[in-house]
Amino acid sequence: MLVLAGCSSGEPSGAPAPAASAAPGGTTYPLTMKNCGTDVTFEAAPQRVVTLNQTAAEILIKLGVGDRVVGSGYEIYKPPAEMAEPYGKIPQLGPRGEPVKHEKLLEAQPDFVYSGFGSFLTAEQAGDREQLHDLGVATYVTEFDCSYHVSVPDADFDMLYDEYRALAKIMSVPDAGEKLAAEQRALVDQAVGTMKNKDKPLSVLWFYSTYDGTPWAAGPGGLPQHVSDLVGVKNIFDDAKTKWAEVSWDEVAARNPDVIILADLTRGEPNDTAAEKIALLKKDPLTSKLGAVTGDRFITIPGAQMDPSYGSVEMVPALVEGLNKFR
Repeated sequence: MLVLAGCSSGEPSGAPAPAASAAPGGTTYPLTMKNCGTDVTFEAAPQRVVTLNQTAAEILIKLGVGDRVVGSGYEIYKPPAEMAEPYGKIPQLGPRGEPVKHEKLLEAQPDFVYSGFGSFLTAEQAGDREQLHDLGVATYVTEFDCSYHVSVPDADFDMLYDEYRALAKIMSVPDAGEKLAAEQRALVDQAVGTMKNKDKPLSVLWFYSTYDGTPWAAGPGGLPQHVSDLVGVKNIFDDAKTKWAEVSWDEVAARNPDVIILADLTRGEPNDTAAEKIALLKKDPLTSKLGAVTGDRFITIPGAQMDPSYGSVEMVPALVEGLNKFR
């Protein structure tokens, strides 16, 4: 299995530690960083990276190291036009919309695995982190999802920018991380500055999808909650126990949001698209009577932006533009 992994970088027992090395203006190795409570050591800049989901691959492309991504998975939407070419060169290690499996991961011979979802780094999927580390494969999972669906109290864009910096340091392109963080901070600040009538608070439902007919909505401890706070609206499920909460139509109706923010998803699941969600809301006996529904007070956001990704900051201008119409 070590041969399959192709990335054992440790020295034989008793051998002297390798000398520290660094590319000009880059990272000094060995590099050890704590990620989701786990110490991870990089002996050198990764050259064969596997990303376990589409947005993870896109972040590395934005950092200028997409040519080092030798495989990816969980592709669920058409990539943005500006990165269609580099993204299209990355082999997909499984069927569309499916997580990468351990065997396919090993076939790609990675020296680094990066995931935007903690649930993908499990024995049932790509392999758990300890297992991969034992094979000499370093891992990084977003700090937004160390534990599946658990709220992260300090989840905000600064945390996302820190992730860019960490990845850029791992890949020995630290300036790229700082540049991307600065660009995105400026975009957010500009959008927030265009908010109108901030003294007129609105309540919102972040409607993600349905599972077996039950609605799921954004709760506290995720980027939708952070964006709500930024633009001065109240998330009606900010008291939920998880960042993505199973709720009910009765609760939605009782909390009666002023505006409904729709996740536009293209996974192929029932009620994934924004259009399907609107049709459902207008048909349901309870929600069809809500003012937000009868008044078509909907704002559509690409679903992938609601999870941590380089596109997440684009929620802000889109949301501000929509809210300004309803204030």
